[in-house]
Amino acid sequence: MTTEAKWYVAHTYSGYENKVMANLLTTIQNRHLEDQIFEVMIPMQDVIEVKNGLKKAVPKKMFPGYVLVRMIMNNDTWYVVRNTRGVTGFVGPGSKPVPLSENEMKPLGIRTQNVTVDFEIGDMVAVVAGVWKDTTGVVQKIDYGKQTATINVELFGRETPVEISFAEVRRTN
Repeated sequence: MTTEAKWYVAHTYSGYENKVMANLLTTIQNRHLEDQIFEVMIPMQDVIEVKNGLKKAVPKKMFPGYVLVRMIMNNDTWYVVRNTRGVTGFVGPGSKPVPLSENEMKPLGIRTQNVTVDFEIGDMVAVVAGVWKDTTGVVQKIDYGKQTATINVELFGRETPVEISFAEVRRTN
């Protein structure tokens, strides 16, 4: 088994992707596997739909029935993912999971090379694009794998954590 975190593809029952992701994230916390299973994601893409003559970008799953998991493959992590409710197995020959290659990751918008940003946890940033444009918040978490920053924004009178792409935020002075 490997000691390096790689991306693996778990096959799920169709329509259970979000439930599998939520169950996995809960299990990771409950079993304290944050140092072995790092990320769980469902690749999405915006598709333009026309309804009543209006164009609207709607997020759709790129691979229905699949969830990506970045983890260090060992007996414990294999068992946890494989036995998560809704997971039918890993993608790979037989029951042997095969990690995705760098070339397979690029079209998904997932980069494994290093990225640097000019802000850090605790810095005030302004959102310059996307749904939260013109909002400011304090950086709570930085995820280089997903290239996102989690910031606290005020929503309905309370501080709410929001995950935003590196490309959509700028440090304020």
